[in-house]
Amino acid sequence: MTGEVVHRLGAVVGTVLAAAWLARTLGAVRRERTVRRRLTGLLASEPARLRPRYARTWATARGWLPLLGAVGAGWALVGGFAGVAAGLVGAAALRWWRSRREATGVAADRAGAAEAARQLPLAADLLAACIAAGASPVAAARAVGEALGGPVGEALGRGAAEVRLGGEPDGAWSGLSAVPGAGPLARLLERADVSGLPAAGPAARLAAQARADWARTTTARARRAAVMVTAPVGLCFLPAFIAVGVLPVVIGLAAGALGDGGGGG
Repeated sequence: MTGEVVHRLGAVVGTVLAAAWLARTLGAVRRERTVRRRLTGLLASEPARLRPRYARTWATARGWLPLLGAVGAGWALVGGFAGVAAGLVGAAALRWWRSRREATGVAADRAGAAEAARQLPLAADLLAACIAAGASPVAAARAVGEALGGPVGEALGRGAAEVRLGGEPDGAWSGLSAVPGAGPLARLLERADVSGLPAAGPAARLAAQARADWARTTTARARRAAVMVTAPVGLCFLPAFIAVGVLPVVIGLAAGALGDGGGGG
């Protein structure tokens, strides 16, 4: 390794460390400002609206920083145009890997939301049955969570365990409220735990509403899939339609026109 390579590598490492330190410092300052604004909003008579000005710019800079680091590393290790090209290839590979990971995360979130929407009506029905049989809301949530599993069952089990350990109901059922579509059920369990109101009837109504929402969502997805399939199927049948329906007419008209022209000559 020559002295020039060592010098370039040291420059790149120093630049990356300085950028990382600057990013960390700016992040700490931004978090401190956010905490102050939240504290001011809590103490004020009217809630303050948090509108970060540089959130989009900061997110863009954080996304491009590793790519610039990859280009700089390629230039430092190889040097010249070849080093820049190698850095660009590495940056492209890094960006592709990050987009692939984000796509995988989005697909997992969608799958979890679909599973939660499918489980929610059954969970509400089971809760209503357990509460109607005489169980408390916490005991019913624990039993349903152990039997059901999945995102809704796990959230029910965690909430029931936190309440049994002495946690506040609003914080204990926050995990269930974070599940897509389970917010009304979490609020119902919280109110039933705090006030002792009967929850069997409301839980049954929530089950019916969740089942209707799931049916509407499924129907909308089926219609969207049908619309998306129509175009490829139409493109597949288009050549056959042209060959069977259009070409014979065109050929017949052309033959008639040419025959009339030849006879007239």
